[in-house]
Amino acid sequence: MTMAPNKLDSAGNANGSCSPSENGFARSFSLFPAEADHELLQSSIQESDGHLIEFSEALRTVAKALRRAAEGKASAQAEAAEWKRKYELERARNLKLDYKAVQSCLVNQGDHGDVKMDNPANKPAFCNEAGQVSERCCSRNGICSHEVLRDGSPDSDAKMVRKASFKLSWCCKGEQSDQHKHDIVSFERGNITTAERSSKQISLKWESCPQTVLILTKPNSVSVRILCAEMTRWLRELQKLNIYVEPRVRTELLKESSYYSFVETWKDDKEIALLHTKVDLVITLGGDGTVLWAASMFKGPVPPVVPFSLGSLGFMTPFHSEHYREYLESILKGPISITLRHRLLCHVIRDAAKNEYETEDPVLVLNEVTIDRGTSSYLTNLECYCDNSFVTCVQGDGLILSTTSGSTAYSLAAGGSMVHPQVPGILFTPICPHSLSFRPLILPEYVTLRVQIPFNSRSPAWASFDGKDRKQLAPGDALVCSMAPWPVPTACQVDSTNDFLRSIHEGLHWNLRKTQSFDGPREL
Repeated sequence: MTMAPNKLDSAGNANGSCSPSENGFARSFSLFPAEADHELLQSSIQESDGHLIEFSEALRTVAKALRRAAEGKASAQAEAAEWKRKYELERARNLKLDYKAVQSCLVNQGDHGDVKMDNPANKPAFCNEAGQVSERCCSRNGICSHEVLRDGSPDSDAKMVRKASFKLSWCCKGEQSDQHKHDIVSFERGNITTAERSSKQISLKWESCPQTVLILTKPNSVSVRILCAEMTRWLRELQKLNIYVEPRVRTELLKESSYYSFVETWKDDKEIALLHTKVDLVITLGGDGTVLWAASMFKGPVPPVVPFSLGSLGFMTPFHSEHYREYLESILKGPISITLRHRLLCHVIRDAAKNEYETEDPVLVLNEVTIDRGTSSYLTNLECYCDNSFVTCVQGDGLILSTTSGSTAYSLAAGGSMVHPQVPGILFTPICPHSLSFRPLILPEYVTLRVQIPFNSRSPAWASFDGKDRKQLAPGDALVCSMAPWPVPTACQVDSTNDFLRSIHEGLHWNLRKTQSFDGPREL
């Protein structure tokens, strides 16, 4: 006879048998160890989560400290570069004053050397007996350029030549303004520098006839080559002008005929840097890309540009090549309306740079500077500052910093607005942002923008300037942009507003649609 298993009484003693399902006691008893393990596991997970949160907060604090250090370094380098630029401008201004003093002494002594005489009294044009500028040159409502230039270094005995002088006046509704604009536009030996722009139409009037013309052409075009040869012959024979062309173009002209041996060119970058002291007028034969190329050649002041349309785009090329004789005769005679197209001055500041002398050379752009992700599959991560104030963190394909002249270029394709080129401002346009609320901005032209690549960025970024000269920006590097003081004065066929509206109508077919039918339903 077998005996049943003992049961446990309320005190835990065996007092008989009990089935596993009786009162559910045995089953609940078997679950007690599992619940204890679960509570222990939950407590350990919570402790590990707390450590991870503390660790992430510490990393975030370190990242903020590194970002502040990088911002301070970039700001210090940008400030040092700005002070260096001001020092160079002040030094150039002092040299100019010394040169004027020497010229005044020569006038008083009656010894003019090789200076070209324009009046029968054997005195330099636009100067009185005291060596000062006469009032018949400087208009009451405009500004005149009448500097005597010297080729080569100041210490050399090179011949002194005179650039064509001109006067800018501000017109409103056909009448000249009675306000002086010396605080707006200043002249450096016949070259335009500006602190800000006027919202009125600007007229250019020659005070002396232009003597030298630079012709820049679009390459690999037979029609452009033929037109260049014909225009060069016409300017030389009928207008008696000196002609400068690129070395490539001079070689092409000499292959065609030895007649073009009078055409001048340059040999190296040093001579290119002195072109603005010799050239009175720049003629471009091509599209907007040729105008961009012409602007990139001048790292400082730019002579007036006459752009002829021989390309696929015509936002900045209002003149048609078929009537170039009539246009050029009118422009050489003057006065003409011009548009001052401002450029952006861009500095790339590397994180490894120890001082301002290790920064790279500045780059001038007429359309835009673009910061994108390049070939990387990761989103760009760009921290943007405006005058040391945080703007936003750009996460997307990139960012466009555009001038108003470049508003109809890449910025427009990325969703930016079309802006009249005389409107002072810098366009801040994201490229495919990772946020639907990220919309483009238009900032005033006097601000300084800084785009920083954070140290925690997954990949480097790439900067391109007017679609070329791409530079890699590693984490810690920064790009600083501000408005350059040297605009690109482009001639207008009518005026800046008329040319701008005609360009968007013809180039973009802006708001082109069929007219609504007049025989439809009417209001009763």
